[in-house]
Amino acid sequence: MKTFDYVRPTSITAAVAAAAEPGSAYLAAGTNLLDLMKGGISRPDRLVDVTRLPGLDGIEPLPDGGLRIGALVRNADLAHDPEFAQAYPAVAEALLSGASAQLRNAATVGGNLLQRTRCGYFYDAASACNKREPGAGCDARNGENRLHAVLGWSEACIATHPSDFCVPLVALDAVVEVEGAGGRREIPVEALHRLPGTTPEQESALQPGDLIVALRLPAEAAAFSAHSRYLKVRERTSYAFAVVSAAAALRIEGGTIRTARLALGGVAAKPWRARAAEDVLAGASPDEAVFRRAAEAALADARPSGDNAFKIELARRILVRALTVAAAGTPERVPALPASPFSFGPGVRHDV
Repeated sequence: MKTFDYVRPTSITAAVAAAAEPGSAYLAAGTNLLDLMKGGISRPDRLVDVTRLPGLDGIEPLPDGGLRIGALVRNADLAHDPEFAQAYPAVAEALLSGASAQLRNAATVGGNLLQRTRCGYFYDAASACNKREPGAGCDARNGENRLHAVLGWSEACIATHPSDFCVPLVALDAVVEVEGAGGRREIPVEALHRLPGTTPEQESALQPGDLIVALRLPAEAAAFSAHSRYLKVRERTSYAFAVVSAAAALRIEGGTIRTARLALGGVAAKPWRARAAEDVLAGASPDEAVFRRAAEAALADARPSGDNAFKIELARRILVRALTVAAAGTPERVPALPASPFSFGPGVRHDV
């Protein structure tokens, strides 16, 4: 591992100033960053430890009915917060389906939002990767790519975004608060991550020194709590990233879908909001036929980036399944295997 400097600022302003220096990286739990450093993939000159910054570890209701979550809140603490789990069950289910319990106990909300792709060529320093080294090429294009992107990819990069947490956040119009050199601003989670285009190394809308200080869920997001689910297909039911995942949130009134919110994971370099599918569902009866039409609309622009055409049909099917279980109603208990489409046994209460 490359030698690096280590600083622990005592204020957000000092942290932003320190991280604005070239070669700097923020350190919270480090569940992704330290792995990248050990493998020589990330080689920062300076780590800016933000774990002791005050005011970033709280969960607080907002006057308008929304919820503000500090960037240093642990994933496990958020998923098991009773009020949070009841109001945003799909988000809690996504959190509980990610990684192992040990990692969820350590990982932070802010770090989860910014975790980097798990593409094997990105992690292999001997492989060509435009994301790691701009202009080097993309060995994934003609390599082992069955798990790579089918939406929004380019010839420069076909990697996918790995987060479960971000998928329902995008569906529910969550926003991040960012502190930077110019002060505080807001970025919708949907706009936080970038598609690769010709600059895959530019993974997010953040500027040097920018620090995510909080995540906000709007009051409207809780209106979907009665019909809200997250489903995830993975090669191993535990401790694996999504091959394909889907978040579905519905407002059903009088037997009709008033509003739908949908997003897909594992299909692109960012969580993919399926707005065309939402339009198909609005005003329709919640049945399999309309769910299938919505799934077709969601994947209308999908195309294989390699040996992964199967992911397009798989994404359609998991979206139909997610809509079906969401329409049936949010269960009182989280499934024993959270987010697994094959788990129908007894689970644990949301408020445990």
